[in-house]
Amino acid sequence: MSLALTPFTVHWSDAQIAALRQRLLAFKPAPTPEGGGWAYGCDVDYLQRITAYWAEGYDFDAAQARLNLYPQYLAQVGDQVLHVVHVVGEAQGKRPLLLTHGWPGSVFEFWDAIEPLAYPSRFGGDPADAFDLVLPSLPGFGYSSPPKRPIGQRATASLFDRLMREGFGYETYLAQGGDWGGLVTGWLGFDHAAHVRGVHINMLGLRPADPPETADEKAWAEQGRLAMQAYGGYFMLQASKPQSLGLALSDTPVGQAAWILERFHDWSDLRVKSFEAVYSFDQLLTNIMLYVAPNAFATSVWYYRALFEEGGAVLPKGVRVEAPTAFANFPGEAIYRNPPRTYAEKAYNVVRWTDMAAGGHFACMEEPKAFIADIQAFARDLDGQPEKRP
Repeated sequence: MSLALTPFTVHWSDAQIAALRQRLLAFKPAPTPEGGGWAYGCDVDYLQRITAYWAEGYDFDAAQARLNLYPQYLAQVGDQVLHVVHVVGEAQGKRPLLLTHGWPGSVFEFWDAIEPLAYPSRFGGDPADAFDLVLPSLPGFGYSSPPKRPIGQRATASLFDRLMREGFGYETYLAQGGDWGGLVTGWLGFDHAAHVRGVHINMLGLRPADPPETADEKAWAEQGRLAMQAYGGYFMLQASKPQSLGLALSDTPVGQAAWILERFHDWSDLRVKSFEAVYSFDQLLTNIMLYVAPNAFATSVWYYRALFEEGGAVLPKGVRVEAPTAFANFPGEAIYRNPPRTYAEKAYNVVRWTDMAAGGHFACMEEPKAFIADIQAFARDLDGQPEKRP
C-alpha cells in the first residue's frame, strides 16, 4: 500500500503579500514599561524594527525561493494531509532520517542542515555519512492541513511512521526531534521500534513513571519547576484554552510575531551572543511566515491541548523506549533543560550522550554544525563504522 503524494510549492500571492504589508505598516505599538526590554514579554523596540523590516526590507520572493529549494509534497495519511519536504541525498535511499520540528518552529528550523546532511561531500565530508531526509510539518502546522480536532504526539508518530513506510518506502529509518519533535520521536521509538533504527533527541519528551530519586535528579526537577514558573505561562494557556489565543492572534500578524519571538528570545542560548547575533531578521520572519501565510497559528497551539487529551507523556511503569537513543544536551536550554543521564536512562535506551558547548532550545538553528556532527556520529555508531576524528 502506498500513500498519495502531490507535489507542492510554497506560493504567496501578490495580493496576499500586499494585504500583509498593509497590516504591518498600520501596526501601532502598545505602551511598554520604561526599560522593560524583554522582561515583560516581547521587546517593543525590537518588534517595531523587525516589523518595519518585514514590511519594507524582507524579500518575499527570495524567501519563497529558499523554501522551494527542496522537493516537497502533500501526503494524504488517513484523514490528515501532511506537508513534507523529501530530499534524496547521496545516500540514494539507503539511510533515511526523519526530522521533526516543534512549536513555535517549523520545518525551516532544519534548513541550514539539509544540504550538509544530504550531501556531506559538498562540505568536505564523507558521502558515507549522507542521509535521505524527510521533514514533515506537524498536523495543523505550516502547510499540513488543519485537523478536525487536536491530534496528539503519539498519534502524530503513527502518521509519520506511515509516511516513512507507505509514502516513501523506508521500512527502517532514524528519527530526530526536539521540542514537540522530541516527544513525537520518543513515541516513534516506543510504538514503532520495529521500524526505527534509533532516535536522536535534544529534549527529553517522554518521561518515566518513577519520580526523580538522586540529588542531581531532584535538583533538575526543581530547576524545571522554577523555569516553568518563570517562562511557562504560555504552556498553561495553550494546553487549556488554546482557541481564545488563536482567535486573538490569527488575524494579527504582528501579534503572532510577538508571541513567537518571545519564545525564541527566552529559549535561546544568549549567554555569549546577543539575540540578533544568533538569528537574522530573515530567519525569524521566514519561520513566522509559515504560521502567518497558511493561517496556521490557531491550529498549531491546539497541539498543546492534544497532549493531555491523548493521555500525557509519562510511560507506563517498568518500560522505556528501547530503540537506541542519542541525547544531544545543549547547555543554553532555558525552559526544558535535559535531566541527568541517570534519569533519561529510565525512559530511554541511551547509548550516546553529548554535552554540547553552546546552543539552546532551537538547537539546529543555533548550532547547526554541532547538531549535524552529532547526528552523523550517532548514525556511524549504529552502522558500526569507526569513529572519525578531525
